[in-house]
Amino acid sequence: MSSLPKRVFIAITSASAPLGDGQTGVFISEAQHPFNVFRAAGFEVDIGSEHGKWSPDSLSLTANFMNDEDRKQYEDRDSEFRKEMDRNRKAEEFDASKYGIFFASAGHAALIDFPTAKHLQALASKIYAAGGIVSTVCHAPAIFPSILSATDNTPIVRGKKITGFTTQGEHDLGVYDTLKGMGLLLPDEHAAALGAEYVRSEGPWDDFSVVDGRVVTGMNPQSAASTARKCLEVFKGL
Repeated sequence: MSSLPKRVFIAITSASAPLGDGQTGVFISEAQHPFNVFRAAGFEVDIGSEHGKWSPDSLSLTANFMNDEDRKQYEDRDSEFRKEMDRNRKAEEFDASKYGIFFASAGHAALIDFPTAKHLQALASKIYAAGGIVSTVCHAPAIFPSILSATDNTPIVRGKKITGFTTQGEHDLGVYDTLKGMGLLLPDEHAAALGAEYVRSEGPWDDFSVVDGRVVTGMNPQSAASTARKCLEVFKGL
């Protein structure tokens, strides 16, 4: 059993922008489902962001991505999850030594602020250097550029298999041209730039997650819970 703290830091995006017919921000289930998985396993969970602010991704609030039970928890301002979301503090206020797992949730907005989120990246780097796990889901691989190895200062994902939201999925949602017009790199492009091997399942909406050492990644909103469960499996083996 790991001697690392049974505490998880869930990173959420502070960015927002018009996208498609709505607004991108935090994709709620990608924070909510892992939060519930980790709490059910007895872990303490804190939620934070680079700038200490957040807004929901409008797509994540639709019936296709939020069932009635999740909506009830999200809309209940007194639920444990919603209180932690609303407590959201800046990453620079957190102590990395208190965490065994860093889990980056997403939403398209993560493509905007995660690549330069130096405090979130520093927190993840320190947790990884101490022997902890770094995990991302969907668009959150955008946070990997400056999560660096303490031994040789190279990206921790170099030479590793990772997954994230597919370019096919962007075309399916009709937002590919908008994202590229904003100059944003997509998960597979971040992987290539960092020397990682991007892998995916055949269907862009399949539940698919990958473990490579202490890096655990999930492909889309459907994969958020399974990615968190794989983090727990890796944690048990540390």
